[in-house]
Amino acid sequence: MARHRHVPDLVLVSTAVRARQTWQIIHDAMKAASQPLVAHLPELYGAGPSHLLQIIHAVGGEDPHRLLVIGHNPGLHEFALGLIGSGDAHGRKALAENLPTSAIAVIDFPIEDWNEVSHGAGRLALFVSPKLLKASGK
Repeated sequence: MARHRHVPDLVLVSTAVRARQTWQIIHDAMKAASQPLVAHLPELYGAGPSHLLQIIHAVGGEDPHRLLVIGHNPGLHEFALGLIGSGDAHGRKALAENLPTSAIAVIDFPIEDWNEVSHGAGRLALFVSPKLLKASGK
């Protein structure tokens, strides 16, 4: 994430053990790059797309430039698919198949405020999964 300049200003992390462990791994890997604000949210566990959108809209007060959400499927997968209206065609196809553990979808929005995030308004800038990394040899 740091290598591609996708370092978050705010991280929303589910309070589930595996989600917190995932955040710790990410944080340790990019320590020099950033010290984002982190919020551990129990409501991310089991959240569906509409609830995830409400959570995203609520971050407006923090005004992050980049937001990272570490949550759970199937809600996060459905949410990501719903947000994307354009962007990397290969990544969109791969994401449509699955949002596996440790995958990242970078979605750009032409917005001034997080309340403006809406379904279909995002552009997929990057999708990376362990399977895609292995196939690319990275």
